[in-house]
Amino acid sequence: MERAKYTPPQIGLNASARIKNMKDAFNLKINEKLKGKKVLLIDDVLTTGATVEACARLLKREGGVEKVFVGTLARTRPV
Repeated sequence: MERAKYTPPQIGLNASARIKNMKDAFNLKINEKLKGKKVLLIDDVLTTGATVEACARLLKREGGVEKVFVGTLARTRPV
């Protein structure tokens, strides 16, 4: 997975702005090794989940990933 476009930092954005900010922010290089697999996605700080949601959706839709689990180091309240 790679960043497809520059996005401003999520800090200070409300939940709907964060989701909009992450729309089409990532590309997935198709890799047949992902198809049907379970993937652990790590996020350092989870606020609204917009970033991991965008990544998980891409992994499932384009990578054929069966299930995405999310691990995080810190959880904050949504802005």
